[in-house]
Amino acid sequence: MFGMGLTISLDDFKVVFSRPKDVVIGCAAQFTVMPALAWALARIFGLDEALTIGVVLVGCCPGGTASNVMTYLAKGDLALSVGMTGVSTILAPFLTPALTWLLAGKSVEVDTVGMFVDILWVVILPICLGFAAKRFFPRATERVVRFMPTVSSVAIAAIIALVMAANAKRLATGGFAVVLVVILHNLCGLVLGYLIAAVLRLAEPKRRALCIEVGMQNSGLAASLAATHFAAYPMAAIPGVIFSVWHNISGAVVARFFAKRDVMPISNPERNKQ
Repeated sequence: MFGMGLTISLDDFKVVFSRPKDVVIGCAAQFTVMPALAWALARIFGLDEALTIGVVLVGCCPGGTASNVMTYLAKGDLALSVGMTGVSTILAPFLTPALTWLLAGKSVEVDTVGMFVDILWVVILPICLGFAAKRFFPRATERVVRFMPTVSSVAIAAIIALVMAANAKRLATGGFAVVLVVILHNLCGLVLGYLIAAVLRLAEPKRRALCIEVGMQNSGLAASLAATHFAAYPMAAIPGVIFSVWHNISGAVVARFFAKRDVMPISNPERNKQ
């Protein structure tokens, strides 16, 4: 999140004011499609309480920064993708706890206030610090920012390894169902994101952005919240960890598929008047 803050600028949020309709459509899809899919898939596959909490948490989280990279590779609307990631991240302290309580609060106690505070500390504060560092120490930031993707990747890999190692025996006995649910959750999100944009007759670059932005979640945040707020359910962190690995694979495949298809430049007014 600090690395994300180092790379964003106020210009990234211009799309929010120049094309608010697109951002509203994308964020509305993000916080309805993915939570609903998470809840439905957990019920259909009969996941236990812990795994259901984990899957729901993934669905209720905002978009992740990896979606911006995939949208760029897919020749999608990068400005829209970045804008959606930024807005959904700002909304996360409010919507993620509320949606988690709505979908999982009947079976377990959900500390919505605690989750709100944790998301502020884990997501919003590091982004703000990164943004401030870039603004006040631009030269130092330029030297550091090139290494941040590697640092972030190593940190995420370490978290994944620790969570997987701690739950290796549980995964061996009942891990197939949750892996299948996570894969379906991501794939259905990708497909529905594209279909929603198509039904609303958005231009092709916007469809690609919504496809990737809706389907790819900040699953690292989901794993962190699960470990912090649902410590009594160790397996709750597993869906977020699996999603973190899987959505980068599926996102890369989708980006490659889109990149091979011709698309009219996004600056063409005939394609963007809708």
